[in-house]
Amino acid sequence: MARRTSGEKRQSPTRSERLEARISAEQKDLFLRAAELQGRTLTDFVIGSVHEAAVRTIEDMRMVRLTADESRAFADAVLRPQEPPARLRVAAQRHIRNLDP
Repeated sequence: MARRTSGEKRQSPTRSERLEARISAEQKDLFLRAAELQGRTLTDFVIGSVHEAAVRTIEDMRMVRLTADESRAFADAVLRPQEPPARLRVAAQRHIRNLDP
């Protein structure tokens, strides 16, 4: 892997899109202070924060989280499935018949 020398700049993705938002003066001051504490520009701070939030949100929505009781109920249903009620069996058979040409 090639190492960067101190004179080389990191390649960043081309930024061709624009995002605009109206914020209060208090929000801007807060964001600026946080960016300064991290040694970043306001733009880099906002883009980085929004990116992290988007990735986290997408990951959270892809994951199912269960309580301990829900986990036990799920495991029990998988390990000891119940017989489907007669009405459900009849509906499934009717559905299968409708699929056949």
